[in-house]
Amino acid sequence: MFLTKQQIVMARTFGVAMLVTVSLASCATYKEEFAGINSRLDQLDSKVQGAAQSAESANQSAQQANQRLDQIEGRVQQLERAPRRTPRG
Repeated sequence: MFLTKQQIVMARTFGVAMLVTVSLASCATYKEEFAGINSRLDQLDSKVQGAAQSAESANQSAQQANQRLDQIEGRVQQLERAPRRTPRG
């Protein structure tokens, strides 16, 4: 049995329609997966931002501590250079 051109065109059209239908059905599944992935990415982003804020706060505290140490360092050097006092008594 030979197929006519019209039957071949119809078969090809039907095949393309089936392919499009399957593709669209799989897109719906991917949309749900992408939504889940985006949700996880949003959670990770908020955790990273929180960690960055904590690191910045720790950095500021460390800088303040270093400034206090620098202030004390001058006084310590001054005391070390001072002549020794003789004990009374």
